[in-house]
Amino acid sequence: MCINVYETGILCFLFAGQTQHFNFEGSETDVTKIALSFYSGLFAYNGWNYLNFVIEELKNPHVNLPRAIFISCILVTVVYTFTVVAFHTTLSVAEVLGAEAVAVTFADSLYGSMAWVMPVFVAMSTYGGVNGILFTSSRLFYAGAEQGQMPRILSMIQVKHLTPAPAVIAMALLSILYLCSSDIYALINYVGFATWLAIGLAVVCLPYLRWKQPHLARPIKVNLFFPIIYIIATIFITVVPMMADPVGTGNTTFFAFILFLELS
Repeated sequence: MCINVYETGILCFLFAGQTQHFNFEGSETDVTKIALSFYSGLFAYNGWNYLNFVIEELKNPHVNLPRAIFISCILVTVVYTFTVVAFHTTLSVAEVLGAEAVAVTFADSLYGSMAWVMPVFVAMSTYGGVNGILFTSSRLFYAGAEQGQMPRILSMIQVKHLTPAPAVIAMALLSILYLCSSDIYALINYVGFATWLAIGLAVVCLPYLRWKQPHLARPIKVNLFFPIIYIIATIFITVVPMMADPVGTGNTTFFAFILFLELS
């Protein structure tokens, strides 16, 4: 329904020739700021890797996992592209940057008295996102606890429904703790740096294992071109922001934590 609202705006304004805001005037050219901006942009796509966390619960994962990731990434990219186009057919760059909630400002300018539906749709989307994150990320805690890498209590399951209830509760408590931050962009930068550093290090293992253990069974296998491109991109969005803004990316805290682990 929310996408239909955006599509209506796109069709109305594109056919009316409202394309004056589609330009690159005033675009940022500072490489370090561009690298930092990726954290906010990629935050919106953060669900792309969550299917990997629930592979044990997928039917025929060797076929369905890559298919689901491929279809969902394309679908979400198309939806987000429609959303951005809809915003810029209706709002100026200054209005987009100055709005506290761009979707609400967009709805106010386009739908008038019916603009109240947009916050409702956004809330429903947010609720669905939180539900998905709790469902998938709790499995990561559960698997880590099973391997002895996290407290053993997180590996326990609820007897009746067979769900990792302690891990879900732990995720919920962490989420509430994150809400104590008053600066959402700082939080996105902290989490983004840690997330992409961890994923990047994991992907580095892929070409290494292909080289060292070429005969291992690999039910899901991709061309090495893709992980290599991914590693290069990860280096860019972690190393450049780390050098430009070590406090803003949270790596001061990260290295203090690593030092604490080494000393303990």
